[in-house]
Amino acid sequence: MSPEQERAGLRRRLSVLAVCFIAWWAVYLNLPAASRALTYGALGLTPGSHLGEAVEFFLYDTPKVLMLLALVVFGIGMVRSFFTPQRTRRLLAGRSEAVGNVLAALLGVVTPFCSCSAVPLFIGFVSAGVPLGVTFSFLVSAPMINEIAVVMLYGLLGWKVAALYAGTGLAIAIVSGWVIGRLGMERHIEGWVLQVRAEAEQMHDADLSWSGRIDYGVQAMRDIVGKVWPWVILGIGVGAGIHGYVPEGFMASIMGRGAWWAVPLAVSIGIPMYSNAAGMIPVVQALLGKGAALGTVLAFMMAVIALSLPEAVMLRRVLKPRLVAVFFGVVGLGIMLVGYLFNALV
Repeated sequence: MSPEQERAGLRRRLSVLAVCFIAWWAVYLNLPAASRALTYGALGLTPGSHLGEAVEFFLYDTPKVLMLLALVVFGIGMVRSFFTPQRTRRLLAGRSEAVGNVLAALLGVVTPFCSCSAVPLFIGFVSAGVPLGVTFSFLVSAPMINEIAVVMLYGLLGWKVAALYAGTGLAIAIVSGWVIGRLGMERHIEGWVLQVRAEAEQMHDADLSWSGRIDYGVQAMRDIVGKVWPWVILGIGVGAGIHGYVPEGFMASIMGRGAWWAVPLAVSIGIPMYSNAAGMIPVVQALLGKGAALGTVLAFMMAVIALSLPEAVMLRRVLKPRLVAVFFGVVGLGIMLVGYLFNALV
């Protein structure tokens, strides 16, 4: 291809990308209003009803997560075109994986993702061959430590509680990822992900043209989104049902002070649920107002936002059941330890 043809092809691709991104942004900004209009206008459901809340949640989160998945996987595909496995191995030679755990956890802190929204980036990391423990450090910290939630905790409970929450959440993310990395469970990654890695191994170390990098990102988006989208919809459907129908009063009644079993029970109940950190703060305030112990409530909050049944459903498309169970077990244990720590110190 001549340089003139290459430049013309690049301009064409960039024009299409610009139009697609503008359309993506416009749709994304209007998702909350559209989901409310469809739920309470087109479908005629009653505002505040269990069914209405569940349907609105589903209509909002499904396109949101799928759109994030497509955008993130495209971006990671572009990045991977610069870092072939051969080049990445050379770049990381001699580096400590523990440093990667810390950096991944810190990256998660500054990304405003809930547990399900973080899965697309996790999938991209895994398929790109990033060490498994490092990817898990990101997957834990991204939903658990949210700057909005920390500010809200500061306003509600003071800076000590907010700092302790952020510090312990970061520690859980780093240590959990490090532990999983030491277990050597790469064989429990699903075969199609390994196939993506194998195909990446075929990439030559020579630089691609910019048109080639864009095409590579589009192809990565088609391949991964095409395999994952049914699991995304199923997972969010489960989360929507829980969001609309689980009663708050029931939660407060089993989180009283003094019972040793309250923390593990709260974590066990929180794991199947699904919300983001900012959305959990009003629930935390309501539970505390009804006499629940602070450590128990925050352990419940951590379990809801860092671990969720919808997240497990989506991760199952990438990881085999044993690795999903190990991830939930390691992080759940860390959250319980933090709950007991809060109950003892505050």
